[in-house]
Amino acid sequence: MGVLRVEKEVPSAVAPSRLFKALNDSHNLLPKIAPQTIKSIDILQGDGGVGTVKLLKFAGGGDYHQTKQRIDALDKANLTGKYTTYEGDGILKLAEKSVYDIKIVDSGNGGSIFKFVAEIHVNDDKLVNEGYIKESEEQGLGLFKLFDAYLLANPNLYA
Repeated sequence: MGVLRVEKEVPSAVAPSRLFKALNDSHNLLPKIAPQTIKSIDILQGDGGVGTVKLLKFAGGGDYHQTKQRIDALDKANLTGKYTTYEGDGILKLAEKSVYDIKIVDSGNGGSIFKFVAEIHVNDDKLVNEGYIKESEEQGLGLFKLFDAYLLANPNLYA
C-alpha cells in the first residue's frame, strides 16, 4: 500500500470567509449547481461539524456512483478543514481512502486562494493509473469552478 499525494492551489474571486461558508454548505449547494455530476449529498450522522458523515451520490454513468465523506477537522477561524472519503467506488475501488486537507487564504485582491492537499491511500501502487488520478483531479477542479462561478453570480449568498 502506498500514498499518492496531490497538492493544488486554485484562485477564486470570492472572499475567503464567504468561500469557506459555502464549502461547508456544499451538501446543499452542489446538487443544486451541478446536478449533472452530484445527484445528492445526505448527512448520515452529525450536524455539519467534526464527525459528520455524508453520503455523496453521483449522477450519470461512469465509474462514480457514491462515496462516504467524514469531516475530520474544521477550523472556522483559520478557514481550514480536513475530510476523508471512503467506502465508495470509482477511485476508491483501488484505494482504502482519500484524505483531504483544505485551507482558504486571502489572495490580497479581494478574492482567495483555495489550497488543498489530497492523499490517496492506494491498495496497490501498480493498479492506480496516473491518467485516472488526473481525470479525478480535473473533475474536482471543474466542480470547484462551477461553485466559484455560482457564488460570483449570487453575491448575497453566504455574505
